[in-house]
Amino acid sequence: MLKNVCVFCGSQPGRLPEYEQAARELARVLIAHDTGLVYGGGHVGLMGALADAMLGGGGRVTGVIPRHLMRPEVAHQGLTELVVVDSMHARKRLMADRSDAFVVLPGGYGTLEEMFEMVTWLQLRLQSKPVGIVNVEGYYDGLLRFVENCAGEGFIRRADWDLLIVEHSPALLFERLELHAAHVARSHPARGAIDRT
Repeated sequence: MLKNVCVFCGSQPGRLPEYEQAARELARVLIAHDTGLVYGGGHVGLMGALADAMLGGGGRVTGVIPRHLMRPEVAHQGLTELVVVDSMHARKRLMADRSDAFVVLPGGYGTLEEMFEMVTWLQLRLQSKPVGIVNVEGYYDGLLRFVENCAGEGFIRRADWDLLIVEHSPALLFERLELHAAHVARSHPARGAIDRT
């Protein structure tokens, strides 16, 4: 069901080796399911580890990068496809259009911004593609408590709290994303594409 998955993750490796291990494990899961990777096009941090693991295992990798980040020290030069766009907004739109689901690994401001935009689009029914978090070593525990607090304070509906699919394992998360995508396909055959209206 999932031909391509978009992954948001850090351009830094992070403090724990488990973060990179999770990125490499996710690559193995995607390759095993013949699912391509769509990501931000960098060769540094978790982004680079994920892309290299995909390529090393024979996987398909599409990078989407804004022109202003196309410096040799940032852009990955060995991808299956590297698409250069004019802005960060165009990057997110194209990544979303080319993907069937979204996976979030540990990352910083950019990762969080991308994740929350996709969840917001899901909440507003601008798209129906699932958004999942790999909560490596409890990295997102604090964020999830904050979101739960937002729901408790009446700013996020309880039904929308469930829009984020959370697992500790890339393999388990992939299974749940596939189930969600299959359910949407059965319930709403015409849905899935990003609404451009």
